Amino acid sequence: MVNRKVAKVLTFRYTILALILVILAAGLVLLPKYQKHEGINPEELLSKAISPERYISTDILADRLVNQDPSFILIDVRDEAEYTKYSLPNAINIPLKKLLDEDSVPYLNQSQYNVILFSNDNFNADQAWILCNRLNYKNLKVLKGGLNEWFKTIINPVKPTENMTALDFELYSTRKAASMFFGVAYPEQFKVDTPVIVKKVAPKKVITVEKKKKKPAEGGC
Repeated sequence: MVNRKVAKVLTFRYTILALILVILAAGLVLLPKYQKHEGINPEELLSKAISPERYISTDILADRLVNQDPSFILIDVRDEAEYTKYSLPNAINIPLKKLLDEDSVPYLNQSQYNVILFSNDNFNADQAWILCNRLNYKNLKVLKGGLNEWFKTIINPVKPTENMTALDFELYSTRKAASMFFGVAYPEQFKVDTPVIVKKVAPKKVITVEKKKKKPAEGGC
């Protein structure tokens, strides 16, 4: 009963957030045409805002991390204190309030990698997503459900009951294996004679986008 109430609250919150994003994007469409816009076309921003394709699931992300996929970087948009306590492997911390700082641009405006934004839930990451899209940054995703969903599905997956399907058990096995990769220990791990050596994943080198130099103003006296 408690879990159902929590689920309803989260669903309501995500619905309200989605509506806010749509309103923000729609507002850009309705601005007067004579007003200049920098970055993405407002109609395109609205289309992206209502598309579920802008999200990446925790299962897909876990699979990419386990297989050391080099094609993406993770951006944690929470504050530094939260980032220090816990974050995803090799994630870069760019708090939401520093998102538009000059030093943040090379990591967010990427041509070499896909950029995955995340926070505790979707809230701050969605704000970061819409700000970056407004500037026409490419290859942006949001971790659906954020770290809350990460802990629920990957770090502490719920074991299916006997009346559930084979697919549910298969998904649980995959999630359990992923959780072990990220350091979660299970009692059955200690029933072996030889210790298990867990390899640490080396941080990847991020290739940042070179900043464009501003052209000097033409003309003059």
